[in-house]
Amino acid sequence: MDINLKLTQEFSLKPWQVENVIKLIDDGNTIPFIARYRKEATGSLDDQLLRTLADRLNYLRNMEEQKSKIILSIESQELMTDEILRSIENAATLTELEDIYRPFRPKKKTRASVAKANGLQGLADAIYSQTNDILSVSKIAQDYLNDNVLTVDDAINGAKDIIAELVSDDPKGRKMLRYSLKNNAVISVTGAQEDLGVYEMYKEYSEPVKSIANHRILAVNRGEKEGVLKVSLDFDKAVGVSILTNLHIRNNDERGQLVIEAIEDAYTRLIFPSIEREIRNELTDRACVNAIKVFANNTRQLLMQPPVKNKVTLGLDPGYRTGCKVAVVDETGKVLDTGVIYPVPPHNKIDEAKRIIKDLVKKYKVQIFAIGNGTASHETEVFAADVIKELDCGISYMVVSEAGASVYSASKLAAQEFPDYDVSLRSAVSIARRLQDPLAELVKIDPKAIGVGQYQHDMPQNQLTQSLDGVVEDCVNAVGVDLNTASAQLLNRVAGVSSAVANNIVSFRQENGKFTSRQQLKKVPKLGPKAFEQCAGFLRVSESDNVLDNTAVHPESYNAAKELLALCGVTDEDIRNGDVKKIDAYVSSAGTAALSEKLGIGEPTLIDITKEISKPGRDPRDELPAPLLRTDIMGIDDLKVGMELKGTVRNVIDFGAFVDIGVHQDGLVHISQITNKFIKHPSDALKVGDIVTVWVISVDLAKKRIGLTMKPSKQAR
Repeated sequence: MDINLKLTQEFSLKPWQVENVIKLIDDGNTIPFIARYRKEATGSLDDQLLRTLADRLNYLRNMEEQKSKIILSIESQELMTDEILRSIENAATLTELEDIYRPFRPKKKTRASVAKANGLQGLADAIYSQTNDILSVSKIAQDYLNDNVLTVDDAINGAKDIIAELVSDDPKGRKMLRYSLKNNAVISVTGAQEDLGVYEMYKEYSEPVKSIANHRILAVNRGEKEGVLKVSLDFDKAVGVSILTNLHIRNNDERGQLVIEAIEDAYTRLIFPSIEREIRNELTDRACVNAIKVFANNTRQLLMQPPVKNKVTLGLDPGYRTGCKVAVVDETGKVLDTGVIYPVPPHNKIDEAKRIIKDLVKKYKVQIFAIGNGTASHETEVFAADVIKELDCGISYMVVSEAGASVYSASKLAAQEFPDYDVSLRSAVSIARRLQDPLAELVKIDPKAIGVGQYQHDMPQNQLTQSLDGVVEDCVNAVGVDLNTASAQLLNRVAGVSSAVANNIVSFRQENGKFTSRQQLKKVPKLGPKAFEQCAGFLRVSESDNVLDNTAVHPESYNAAKELLALCGVTDEDIRNGDVKKIDAYVSSAGTAALSEKLGIGEPTLIDITKEISKPGRDPRDELPAPLLRTDIMGIDDLKVGMELKGTVRNVIDFGAFVDIGVHQDGLVHISQITNKFIKHPSDALKVGDIVTVWVISVDLAKKRIGLTMKPSKQAR
């Protein structure tokens, strides 16, 4: 297989793009580095496409390796033919390859292997040949009787077992049956017990294999795993047997009838159960790939939420019996104070709690509240809104997802970061910091614990981890990292920085003081030339005398950047003062093609340099819509059908999106209520963090469910 050609065709790329990407990957370059600093080589392919291409490259290489192993195995058995070799070389999937290898794979003890050991292969061949013979099968079978085969019936049945396995191992028959099942079989689900709970809709449920939705596949799988549901594939056996008889039956005589009996046995005992497992596994794999993709997209949007910068923040981690934990952090996230209040049941020490919060607000000039969305969140939100009204000093609040906060609070990292605080107070600090800088705080948590997906615990954990780790790495490198303030955990997400190197960077900083240039990175133990190349452009040093050290301009392009500044008549001081209008004007008049040639760099690099030196220390998240802050609160009881509200998209899943409208319970916008246009998936129109206008279309107080629409119809209004 020509892997380069296949990738070129599958991704609709130019041959030189694929060739360059493969070379860059094989040379040990990271995806963020390739995406950001090798645009000329890749044609400006983005990080997501590069990761997908890298995954596909790995799959195809593994398949080629598997082909080589199979060829060697068959050749060692001296069974290789030109036809088999061509089939192996032309196989396009691992499943197809497995079908070809099935007859040659060493098998465990089977009914067929026992029959072969008993000397019945010759009888099986005589029956399967279906040739006209004056001797009956019973007569021929007498020659195969021995100490292990005592009767003619035993001999014939053993021969049919051999034929059944031959039919089962036939790649052509399996391929045809698999195709037929995929297009005509039905997933059938029934209840395995009386109380189905959340699986009630699947009590008596069926849906064609070819059209079942991914989220329903995962739902019935989970129900089956929990012992609540029974799941099977329904398919007309007569159709399946007919497909196989058309392939294997040549005569309708005694031998033909025996082969038909073997075919029916093969279908029922061997082929259908095997293909049923394969198809269900394929459905599960497809659903998992989609779910991981949705989870990754949601995680990307959550991590890239705009930070609420330069505000002293009070974090509230709600709770009933153990109270509400409080933490005040300054503009940089440094902890100023902590405490515990009891404003909700069973304590209801509201006046005392108000006094404590007001004192903290006045003492530290708190500007915003961050409230965790867990247990007792609604009651705490009501309390906070009352305090804000009474203070009347311009404070606002935001409800923050505390997903993973408890995981972080109990982690070794949190203990190292806050050795003097107990677990609950660490959580309050994390909630406050999540509002200030979601990326810097969430990067400390296992991405799987963030919880912006569906059925994440049912996913192949290695694939999920690999995907989410890639997302975190891309986000961290897209934003950039302050070399003098970043934690080891954040530094470890920078391209080319291993865990050991991240710790060495922090140690170097502690021993030698703040970094004053990117070049100092070369003095960090174990940070060699390759690691420096990969990471330098993503690390910012605002304290450096070289203004380029506080941009995403890579050190390899410093000479070109300085030459550009000289041509524009712009100094470092001009850049620091924001006086950079000359740059855009000069580049525009000179033309990017001519100027890039003059500077000896590619046009994409020139464009990136121009953008970066125009805004040193630029945070791409600042260009996104600001998060929705609140000063007042509603309860679900306050909602009325037709009410118009502003909300924040918290989660996007296969069948819709959950929107925070400020009433503790997120409302569901079903995919059919997102837009009047056709969309395949809610993510085609929405992403986590979007601020949207919605209308209430239903309220179920008993089940605490809220139905929303984004379509401003007369009915909604």
